[in-house]
This record gives sequence, structure tokens and C-alpha cells, in this order.
Amino acid sequence: MATDSIKFYALIYLALAGLATLNFILFEFGEFFTYEQAFAGTMGASVLKSALIVGYFQHLKWENRSLSYLMVIALGFALLLMAAATYSIT
Repeated sequence: MATDSIKFYALIYLALAGLATLNFILFEFGEFFTYEQAFAGTMGASVLKSALIVGYFQHLKWENRSLSYLMVIALGFALLLMAAATYSIT
């Protein structure tokens, strides 16, 4: 179950802070990165941050697999709705 130590959660928190710093660096130092590179890096960092938050801080890692699959299905439906809304606007 979720019996990890404070040290473990502190490391997760530091990883999240490091990924947030990466987002700042990608956009504030524009002379080193193009906009497309910064955007791709930010999207990748956001996926990692989301996985860390959902997996550890919301304890989804220790839940039943069926609940994890339910969350993935819900995410898929949300993405489908966003795609449908994009096509209905244009």
C-alpha cells in the first residue's frame, strides 16, 4: 500500500520542481531553443508531471488495476471530446 517514507515523497516533489524549472528554461532562454522545441519539451514534461502526481500523490499506483484502466478510459474520452470540439469550431 502507500507506506512510502517522507524522503520518497520529497524526491517526487523535487522531480516535479525540476520539471517545472525545465519549463521555465525552455521558454525564457529562447536563443537556445526554437518555439517548437520548447513546446515539445513542455508537453513531455507535463506528461511526466501528470504521471508522477497521479501515480504517487493520488496513490493510483497502489489501487486496483481496474480503477487505473477506468482513469485511462476517462482520459481517452476527454481527449476525444476535445478533438470533437476542435473540429466543430473550425
